[in-house]
Amino acid sequence: MKVLLLKDAKEDDCGQDPYIRELGLYGLEATLIPVLSFEFLSLSSFSEKLSHPEDYGGLIFTSPRAVEAAQLCLEKNNKTEVWERSLKEKWNAKSVYVVGNATASLVSKIGLDTEGETCGNAEKLAEYICSRESSALPLLFPCGNLKREILPKALKDKGIAMESVTVYQTIPHPGIQGNLNSYYSQQGVPASITFFSPSGLTYSLKHIQELSGDSIDQIKFAAIGPTTARALAAQGLPVSCTAETPTPQALATGIRKALQPHGCC
Repeated sequence: MKVLLLKDAKEDDCGQDPYIRELGLYGLEATLIPVLSFEFLSLSSFSEKLSHPEDYGGLIFTSPRAVEAAQLCLEKNNKTEVWERSLKEKWNAKSVYVVGNATASLVSKIGLDTEGETCGNAEKLAEYICSRESSALPLLFPCGNLKREILPKALKDKGIAMESVTVYQTIPHPGIQGNLNSYYSQQGVPASITFFSPSGLTYSLKHIQELSGDSIDQIKFAAIGPTTARALAAQGLPVSCTAETPTPQALATGIRKALQPHGCC
């Protein structure tokens, strides 16, 4: 059975995208099509803030892209040496909160110890931070231009200071239409399509509806988490599967159940 994942490929230590591998274990043939591109912003400002850990109570990373922005700051401003010598240790003396294992893995690669990755989404991470944070200093939150306000609001309501800096903006991937056209012409209508963000849904849905035609009712739509599931429902699409956690294993398990006769998850 063919399934379509609307995300870019991320090779793991085995040289394969973990979502393709996990779905393959269930006999599902997965194809990845990226629907989002990113432009980095305000890196000089972010770099300056990273240079002054004494001004902050800790860091919050809720997306791999925010971590990539940090990596760019270290590379572009020749900060790698000072990061390794002193800054990394100073940040590690504070809390570094993350959402999801993919983000945690990237954060660990720049030498920081993480916590909260098992929370799975911003709502649960906010609860986790609120249960632990006592610093009077603000938490530094590098984020994208489409960030939701759930995390900032939850922290504000609990009196926890946070300083946001927008370090990237989300734009449509230039190859969405062409890649989807090629997929449908070669593979046909997939048994399942997974969306990984509300913005990815926004940029790709019209093309998918046009290419699927009347067969769209046969597709099992899946979401990587509750936020994306709500966005799907708001578009009037039935959500056959919402991954219990934003991991390849949970998504593969959910899609397998959804594709079984009379299955749901």
